[in-house]
Order: sequence, then structure tokens, then C-alpha cells
Amino acid sequence: MNLQDTLELHVKAAVKTLFKAELESVEFQATRKEFAGDITVVVFPMLRVVKGNPAVIGEQVGQYLQDNVDMVKGFNVVKGFLNIEIDDSHYINFFNAIKDKEDYGFAELKDDKAVMVEYSSPNTNKPLHLGHVRNVLLGYSVSEILKASGKKVYKTQIINDRGIHICKSMLAWQRFGNGETPESTGLKGDKLVGNYYVQFDKAYKKEISELISKGQPEDEAKKNAPILLEAQDMLRKWEAGDKEVVALWEKMNNWVYDGFEETYKAIGVDFDKYYYESQTYLLGKEFIAEGLKTGVFYKKDDGSVWCDLTEDGLDEKIVLRADGTAVYMTQDIGTAIQRIKDYPDVGGMVYTVGNEQDYHFKVLFLILKKLGFDWAKNLYHLSYGMVDLPSGKMKSREGTVVDADDLIQEMTDTAQQIADEKGKLDGYSYDEKKEIYKIIGLGALKYQILKVDPKKRILFDPMESIDFNGDSGPFVQMIYVRTRAILRKVDFDYNVPLGTVKIHEKEKELIKHIQLFPEVIQHSAENYNPSAIINYAYDLAKEYSSYYQLVPILGADKQEEKIFRVQLSKTVGQTIKNAFSVLGIDVPERM
Repeated sequence: MNLQDTLELHVKAAVKTLFKAELESVEFQATRKEFAGDITVVVFPMLRVVKGNPAVIGEQVGQYLQDNVDMVKGFNVVKGFLNIEIDDSHYINFFNAIKDKEDYGFAELKDDKAVMVEYSSPNTNKPLHLGHVRNVLLGYSVSEILKASGKKVYKTQIINDRGIHICKSMLAWQRFGNGETPESTGLKGDKLVGNYYVQFDKAYKKEISELISKGQPEDEAKKNAPILLEAQDMLRKWEAGDKEVVALWEKMNNWVYDGFEETYKAIGVDFDKYYYESQTYLLGKEFIAEGLKTGVFYKKDDGSVWCDLTEDGLDEKIVLRADGTAVYMTQDIGTAIQRIKDYPDVGGMVYTVGNEQDYHFKVLFLILKKLGFDWAKNLYHLSYGMVDLPSGKMKSREGTVVDADDLIQEMTDTAQQIADEKGKLDGYSYDEKKEIYKIIGLGALKYQILKVDPKKRILFDPMESIDFNGDSGPFVQMIYVRTRAILRKVDFDYNVPLGTVKIHEKEKELIKHIQLFPEVIQHSAENYNPSAIINYAYDLAKEYSSYYQLVPILGADKQEEKIFRVQLSKTVGQTIKNAFSVLGIDVPERM
């Protein structure tokens, strides 16, 4: 039980004893620096059940705590705020209990329903880009945070491997590819296929210009361009199961899958289950038929099927076209239900999808609730904003997208440039340097992306993200390395039980911060927000940096102080490592 929970029990007992009243909860806040105290009880909310002057009530509660609770060594009241001073023994006892726990902060697996988290879900006509990177980092880190909070998690994605955009790349390869392959070109498969998507767009625009020059209006020219008509015909052949088209589709998609896997490995993310749109796009129709019987849906005169959500503040949503073909909503309904069939222990799902789809997911979740699925109340759209670059927006068709692989390489190169300028890795071998550059570069990228609240848009500057002194991944990594360097210098056994030791105010602040970590994990999991853990890790690193500058660690006067300070440094490092691990960020042992 943490300090706040323990104190809440005692404050409630004080109010019950002193005023014969029951408090539902106790409001705490950090004690302001100008006052003595470690934690502050806000008295004003107590006035709902206790009548009187808040300052007087605070004095009475404070005196009760000081007289009856061992950990409370003093108090002071400022208006309606009760500032409580905690005895050093509390912090030492807490520290001794957790200092050797490598998994500190992580909850044990709870015996409840699992969560499925969907992320990435790319199209197979181009490589992963910067927008995908934000999606992947958010989805993966939320998965790991949920695990750390005690949840069983399945990571999944649905690969968009069908549709006109896929046929555009296929057709362009047929026309312009001369049989080239990833092996013959040395290109990753996803990049090779993406190049042909760009080539299609160039050819398409050229044909539009030619049609316009012959007198066709622009709108008609866009519809009548021969290359587009041919791509549409290819899509119809694919849907009809044409052997040649399907064979080409399988070959080029496999190139892309291999490329994706290489990128995922480089970023450091994984999945438990893959779904493919080519296998799911026909799902859902049976549930539309069932919903028609129960009145969830209704049929219009033209035969199309709709769901009327106007009473819920939304609009009418089509779920089946007049010709009986499915729309995306039909497919998403069917896929959600299929996932529960595949994993019966799943009780909720998290969809990591950009905020342009906010309305879609409101509708999807509401329809699933109306269809009577109990798990539908536990669906969450992890909505996120776009990523912009200083150079402006990205466009796939024009080939101006920031490729994920190129971004990873750029981050590694930038880390190398800055580290070499600072001389931080002098004396290391080439292979050691190469590995550290990658850890620093990827750490900077992930930190910069994840430190922003998911709902906010990001302006991402790769160069600015690698900063060894500011709010950045490399700074926090450097503080971890500093704690490891202390352990390497120790020439005595520091793994011994600690008795009574006088702790410095800075040490108390560090322990108070370490105490918060399990709570931060739970809060971040409840809100599907990795930025809370980023902020926590940065604050802990800053606190330790200040401590390191002001308090001698290996130069302490007494041996028990040395031992305690080494143990504290080790625990700070482990807590940083644990915080970064759920974000998918590695920490180097040297730097």
C-alpha cells in the first residue's frame, strides 16, 4: 500500500473518531515547497460531513495523526491545508522492501478478461511511414503498459491487402517493372511496391492531361484515364478469383509482408495475431441479417440496410449496399466479433487509429452495443493526431512520405553525429558504437513521439529530439548510464541489509518519486496514455541528476551512507529501465 492510501485510512479514522463522521475519500496534493511537509491533505472537501472552521479541523486531524500514527512526525496547517511531515523510517522501510525487485512497479496478472490491442494495420501498396511510426509506437507501448498494469494482452493488426490502391501498384509493376524483384534490385519489398504506386500516379496524371488536351473536362478525364480503368478491371478480376491476378497479388503482397517484418524488427515491436482484409471483408453480413430481425437495422426501398442512430446524437449509417455488398462498417462489425470467437477470453479491444476516424468508431461501438454484445462497452478508440515535419505534410502518391526505415537510419546517424562531436563514445569498438548509436537514436525517436498526448498533433524534428541535456530520451538514458557507472566503481559489498540511516532531503524526494511508479503505471493504463510514463521518467531522471550534483555518493563520510546511496542509485536506474521498457525504449549500459 502506498503512502497516500495508508494515510487515507488514518485520516478517515481520525474524522470518524473526532467528529463521528464518515469520509468517502480524502483529497491529497503535493506540499508546496515554502511549507514543511511531505504530503498535504485538503481539508475543504471534509466540510460536506464535518461542520466548522477548516483550519481548526485540520489542526485536530493533524494532532490525531501525530499522536496515533508512527510514520507522522509532525504537521502544520495553512488555512484549509494540512501539511504532514513523514518520518524518515517510513521511506527507509519502503525502500528496503522494493530495492531488490527488478520488476518493481509491475502488477501481477489479474484474473480477469484479456484486452486485444490493434495497431499498425497498413496498406500493402507502400512502406511504413512516419504516420505509421506514431501508430505503432502508441499501440505497442499501450499494450506493454496494460501488461504491466496486470492485464493479459493480445497484440494484433489487420492488414489492408485488397482494394484499388493495391491494384494500382500491381498494374504499374506489370507495365513498367520488367520483372524486377526485391532480390534483383536489392530493395526491400515494401519499398519496391511503393515505388510502383508512385509510378502509377505519374502515369495517371499524364493520361489525365492528355485527355484534357483533347477536350475532356477534368472530372471526366480523371474517371476515364485508361490506366485507372484497367486498375478497376484488375480489381474486379481479383474479386472474381482470376488465377493470374490472384497470383500476382500474392507475390507482391508477400514482398511487402517481408519488408514490413524487417521494419517492425528494427523498431522493436511485435504482434500475436495478424488479420487480413482479404479474409475479413465478407464478414459481418450474417450479423446484419440478425440485426434486421431484432430491429437494430432497417431496410430502405432500394434494398440497402441502415442503422438509425439519430436518437443517440449520430446519423443514419449504411451497413449493406442495395446490391448486397458490404461496406467498411459491415467488415469492422464482423471482424470485431470474429476476434472474440478466436480469443474467447478477450473482454475489450483498443483500436489505435488516427483521429480522422473518430466518428467511424463511435458508430461501430454503438452498433455493437445495440447488437447485444456485452464486451462492446469495453471498446476504446486510441485516437491520435497527425505527425507533421518542419518541411510540411506528407503525400504517399507523390513519393514525399518520410519512410520509416529512412527515419530510423536518420535518427541513428544523428545520434552518431552528436555523440561523436561530444566525444561521448571515445574508446569504444566500432560494433559497440554502432549498437549504442541505434539505442540512442531509436530512444530519441520513441521518446519524442510518445511524450506528446496521443490526441495532440505533433511537429517532429529529428535533430531536436536528440538532446543530451533536455527533455529527451538520450538525457534519461544518460542518467541510467550514470547509475550503472556508479555500480561499476564500487569496491565493497553494497547488497547488505540496511539498518537506521539518516537520509538527505534529496534522497527523500527520490524515494517519494520511486513510490509513485506503480500508480503511474496504473494511471497510464487506465487512460491509454504513454506520455504519463515519459513525464514520470524525465522527472525521476532530473531529480537524480540534481541529487548526483549535490550529494556525494561514493564520497560519503560513513560506510552505511555509501551503501544506501549506491543502493538508491541502483534502484533509480532500475526504475528508469522499467519505465522505458513498457515504452519499448532500450537503455545502454554505457554511453
